[in-house]
Amino acid sequence: MLRLHGLNARMVGSRKDGSMPNNDHEGWRGFTIDEIGRKAKKSVEELSPNIFMVNAGSNDCLQFFKITEAGRRMDKMLDYLWLASPQSTVLLSTLLVNADKEVDSVVKRFNDQFRALAEKKATGQKRIVLVDMYTSEGPDIQGLVDGIHPDDEGYDRMARLWFRGIQEAMQKGFIDGSKYKF
Repeated sequence: MLRLHGLNARMVGSRKDGSMPNNDHEGWRGFTIDEIGRKAKKSVEELSPNIFMVNAGSNDCLQFFKITEAGRRMDKMLDYLWLASPQSTVLLSTLLVNADKEVDSVVKRFNDQFRALAEKKATGQKRIVLVDMYTSEGPDIQGLVDGIHPDDEGYDRMARLWFRGIQEAMQKGFIDGSKYKF
């Protein structure tokens, strides 16, 4: 999608998945916010991304892990990302809908904390864009293959929302449009 719109993006990370040539990433399936933050400290300074696409917290919700502290824990991780890469832009996403009603109620609480955090960071002049995945445009319950993860159409919906977040960041002047390192 990025290349179709003339954006030259290079994905970076310590991991690779899929058959596409640009498949580096720093995604850690099954990890909590805190665990992802620790992984980031091992790669961010070396890789120097200028855009961070952050979708973290689903596993915390599934484990009912430190629910009331989600925003503070995410805040700590974002502060590290900006410390390690000061001119970077963060695209912070809300979490996806969950088929389990109890887990979904926790997802909503996390999303409220993430929305408030994004607003606070933006007010503090940080380069941040909230990418809201918990909307009618994001994956829906019927499109979850296991009640948690989206099917291909759901991933396509997520991609469109991420792309919209990138466009918003460009409009705000957070990224110049010539070089992207995610």
